[in-house]
Amino acid sequence: MTQVTVWNEFRHERQNDTVAAVYPDGIHSVIADALDEAGFETQTATLDEPEHGLTEAVLDDTDVLTWWGHAAHDEVRDEIVDRVCERVREGMGLIVLHSGHYSKPFTRLMGTSCSLKWREAAETERLWVLEPGHPIADGIDEHIEIDEAEMYGERFDIPAPDTLVFTSWFEGGEVFRSGCCYRRGNGRIFYFRPGHETYPIYHNESIQRVVANAVAWAAPDDGPTPTFGNAEPREDIDTSDERSVH
Repeated sequence: MTQVTVWNEFRHERQNDTVAAVYPDGIHSVIADALDEAGFETQTATLDEPEHGLTEAVLDDTDVLTWWGHAAHDEVRDEIVDRVCERVREGMGLIVLHSGHYSKPFTRLMGTSCSLKWREAAETERLWVLEPGHPIADGIDEHIEIDEAEMYGERFDIPAPDTLVFTSWFEGGEVFRSGCCYRRGNGRIFYFRPGHETYPIYHNESIQRVVANAVAWAAPDDGPTPTFGNAEPREDIDTSDERSVH
């Protein structure tokens, strides 16, 4: 069974009554419960736990890590970021949610600022499916309508996605690349935009379905493990003209 670790800062929910009313037990608990119902084995981790809850043992036992961060990106210790990025390159999946675009793991893996336009005005978002045949869009209608959302607008300073599964239109007129697939090393990464902390977006069944689909897509497969470095020949070769470099 795919093991998922759901990571969350868990700051807003403890400091802001509006956020606490929407996510009384934390955003991570809503996401984890939905993934558990979808058939995944889940555990949670938060910023203020020792090692941010992401010990070597936890990450070694994690097939897919989901990441929600917003106000405390700078507080994530660099040695934990190193650990996460290394696990992604080794094959762990990474699902980056909403304002996690500014997280240290995502910006490092993208190699860009990951900056964008934003506006908080409780406006309608229409999330359009661009690749209906992609596994992450399985079971989703032609679009998902979100009544109240924070606007993210282009330009989104990211590398061109390997596959763009969703794009958003907002009531104010902006558009945004909202569902972006990447591969780094052996690991698959999916960035998914919806999910501001003051709106009940993670309670939306269609959003939960996308996150579950993304976890299934990002989970490591059983392909061969590549090897690197100096390699012995698999067949006999003539080395009579071998030259040494001094």
